[in-house]
Amino acid sequence: MTMIDTENPATTPRTEPESSKRRDIIDGARKVFFEKGFDGASMDEVAKAAGVSKATIYVYFSSKDELFEALVLNDRARSAEHLFVVDPSIEDVASLLHRIGISFMTMMVQPDHIRLVRMVIAIAEKFPRVGRAFFDAGPCHGGQRLADLLRQQAELGRLRIDDDLAAAFEFLNLCQSNSVKGLLFGVGGQPTAAQIEETVDRAVRVFLSYYGTQPAQGAPAV
Repeated sequence: MTMIDTENPATTPRTEPESSKRRDIIDGARKVFFEKGFDGASMDEVAKAAGVSKATIYVYFSSKDELFEALVLNDRARSAEHLFVVDPSIEDVASLLHRIGISFMTMMVQPDHIRLVRMVIAIAEKFPRVGRAFFDAGPCHGGQRLADLLRQQAELGRLRIDDDLAAAFEFLNLCQSNSVKGLLFGVGGQPTAAQIEETVDRAVRVFLSYYGTQPAQGAPAV
């Protein structure tokens, strides 16, 4: 079975109002899942939040886990697209990485994102397809987007990278430090903008100390 195959244009063409209704269902599901959790949410509650009948939900989604998977795919892909849209006029690779790191971490520590990750982890063993969907649409998609940007910078002579995907994940992990893991386990509070800035600055310096073609400020030359 493929991930989220709720619309098959070859057999059931969707009109624009139907597509809009599907979005309404996902928006309603987001409210209910975040408030009740996956196990506590019901399709009746989702229908009420979306302003549709339960029968309408089943036109688009065959089950609660398929609806949750659609929510995951929608939110994660949208976040990745937003995070890695950069200003082409930025020529300083440190500034580019700093902008990406701040956007990435600002999203990662949001309460709704932490709730979503917790829900995915909680149901991944029972519904591995949902866990895989989250991983592919979030970490994998975001990592690949950043890898593409790093490869472009390497082609411009601003970085020395032999494995752009590995380097992308290394940078994202440096940005997270221990902040996200702490929030997932309810340890510590949401970091301030200043704390995020400090962590990302350190991540950029460490990353460029290894992959940069010029010495990173405050870091030894490679």
